[in-house]
Amino acid sequence: MNVLANIIDMLASLLSILVLITVLLSWFLPPYNAVREALDRLVDPLLAPIRRFIPPVGMFDFSPLILMLLIQFIAMILKSFVLSL
Repeated sequence: MNVLANIIDMLASLLSILVLITVLLSWFLPPYNAVREALDRLVDPLLAPIRRFIPPVGMFDFSPLILMLLIQFIAMILKSFVLSL
């Protein structure tokens, strides 16, 4: 069961890193850049539901931060469930 918990942890970390990279690239690359488009296709479906409830405030979009917190929270719940089996 520890292996499954480690896989959950690694997937959560990988997804959080992808969100962070997407945010950083949005500051430096134009929206039509191929790398940014590919990452946006992966991350935007996860951000869209959050943005419906919490729209951007001025120039600040808090949805990536909320998504990263949700990812870690869900991973923590899944890991504790797996380890309790």
